[in-house]
Amino acid sequence: MAISITPKQLSGTVCVPPSKSLAHRAIICASLSRGRSVITNIEYSQDIRATIGAMKSLGTMIFEYDDYLEIDGTTTFMRNQCEINCFESGSTLRFMIPISLVCESNLHYIGEGRLGKRPMQVYYDIFEQQGISYLYRENVLDLYIRGRMHGGEFEIPGDVSSQFLSGLLFALPLIDEDSRIVITSPMQSKGYVDLTLQMLEKYGIHIENHDYREFIIRGGQQYQACDYRVEADFSQAAFYLVAGALHNDVLLQDLNIDSYQGDKVVIELLKQMGCQFERTAQGDRMSCQKMHAITIDGSQCPDIIPVMALACAVSEGTSRIENISRLRIKECDRLKATVEVINQLGGQAKEFEDAMEIQGVASLQGGHVSSYHDHRMAMMEAIASSVCDQPVVIDDEQCVDKSYPDFWEDFQSLGGDFHECELG
Repeated sequence: MAISITPKQLSGTVCVPPSKSLAHRAIICASLSRGRSVITNIEYSQDIRATIGAMKSLGTMIFEYDDYLEIDGTTTFMRNQCEINCFESGSTLRFMIPISLVCESNLHYIGEGRLGKRPMQVYYDIFEQQGISYLYRENVLDLYIRGRMHGGEFEIPGDVSSQFLSGLLFALPLIDEDSRIVITSPMQSKGYVDLTLQMLEKYGIHIENHDYREFIIRGGQQYQACDYRVEADFSQAAFYLVAGALHNDVLLQDLNIDSYQGDKVVIELLKQMGCQFERTAQGDRMSCQKMHAITIDGSQCPDIIPVMALACAVSEGTSRIENISRLRIKECDRLKATVEVINQLGGQAKEFEDAMEIQGVASLQGGHVSSYHDHRMAMMEAIASSVCDQPVVIDDEQCVDKSYPDFWEDFQSLGGDFHECELG
């Protein structure tokens, strides 16, 4: 079913949902710890359910409550033959593969959507080097793995996905041998690596980071159980911060301005465009009289590019967003999809192999657009409706469940006006 969104100004307060990135990491670290940990401020998005299910498949005891988890990692690795369903979660897949090979295992990974098209060669190369047996089908996640990973030296690229590095950083401390990871190309998404290192440190694991070029991991370490509250997600906050820049009045609660999250850069980017960020006792808000064009290096913040492109679409001048080829291997080809949506809504955008250029316009027209079954595209399109002259019709609005199941409820609480409709 599609929805039609009537253009309305958004106004009100929203509690920013918890960080999916940090929730993945906390669940994993708690599951690898001996003893019981409590993870609070949990939102059960599809991706988080995938990681919970994956750890349960390895034997972890996880007890689910309304907004928190109790995790007992004592039984982790009790199952050495299992099937792990990652659904559409790239983080779950790439984090879990090294973890599941800490012990001798016979594993079957399955998933949905475009997950089977995501690059995996980094791990296949490691399997070849370490004598780990594997079998897979092209373009579908149907991966069989048998064996055990050993320590040693690993060479991996830094410009494909930081998730490969994070997966190794979770697993290698548990292996008897010491290890060294060498990054063979410039490290992108450093913020996500920082989140992994921060969470590992919290759970008692120590990694030496030599300027993101080399990581030294001492083997035989033990995770220490502890409690953790998941902080608010800047990837999701970005939609509301851009909404504020588009003359909506949205107050955000629960943001940690000292967060390690790389997507926190959205605040600085909007300030560079002429916006004002205000912190109050009640919450944080973004406002702007007039935005001007900007050049953005998207290599470190790929998840906020669709909504930042929306901000550029109604800014004065021509903006350029560079180093974003990795957007093509997300839930959809986000580079292509973002350009198409801006143009379909009445903006002016051009697609390049690794970049996009956006000529700002005074306002957008509205119209029929696709979500491309991508949660971040659907949410960007919803925020875009607030600066459109005509309704915005979106197919498959339920794709937001992947990361933000309550998005439409929160959007409606801010005055968002939408109803179900049939696509003509």
